[in-house]
Amino acid sequence: MGRRKKEPRSVHRQNIALAASKLFMEKGIAQTSMDDIAREAGYSKATLYVYFENKEEIVGILVLESMQKLYDYIEEALEETVTYRDKYDAICEALVHYCEEFPFYFRMALDKINVDFEEGKYLPEEKETYQVGEQINRRIGEFLQKGMEEGAFRQDIEVLPTIISLWGMLSGIIQLAFAKEEYIENAMGLKRSQFLKQSFDMLYRSIAVR
Repeated sequence: MGRRKKEPRSVHRQNIALAASKLFMEKGIAQTSMDDIAREAGYSKATLYVYFENKEEIVGILVLESMQKLYDYIEEALEETVTYRDKYDAICEALVHYCEEFPFYFRMALDKINVDFEEGKYLPEEKETYQVGEQINRRIGEFLQKGMEEGAFRQDIEVLPTIISLWGMLSGIIQLAFAKEEYIENAMGLKRSQFLKQSFDMLYRSIAVR
């Protein structure tokens, strides 16, 4: 323990968060206790509470970190492509990559989120996660708006409803492709990647100028 005392606080928090993430993915949040996390991280339970007030704070930090990575993936997808179709395809690929890397948090991102920050009954990480989500929406909104102005996308689409609908449909397709991979291959003769490509293409054609 002497060595640990010399390490920055951030190192201890990261060690604990990584251990918790492993357990959450294996057992689920509800089934994981602070005792479990302490044991997995190699800390005493008392030491755990020095760095985190409760399990909810650990969850909040993990969700925030994963959401920040999603923002980075989408930003990269938009910046490193030229045509609107390429940008759209890169966004879809970024979401698939995010689901592969963070399946647990991919599902959590679709759950109900706190949007009421007036009463002060929230974790700082919750508000930051919400703000990162809004940044992602703004970037997608800019992509759609510019595409409409340049004639790539239909002029009659409403930007915000389209953003929310695309998130719902894309995430649903990705989850389905992973959960029903064997069925899709047996019933349709399609690999997961082929099914995703066809489905993403169908959605793109719903917003693109024909």
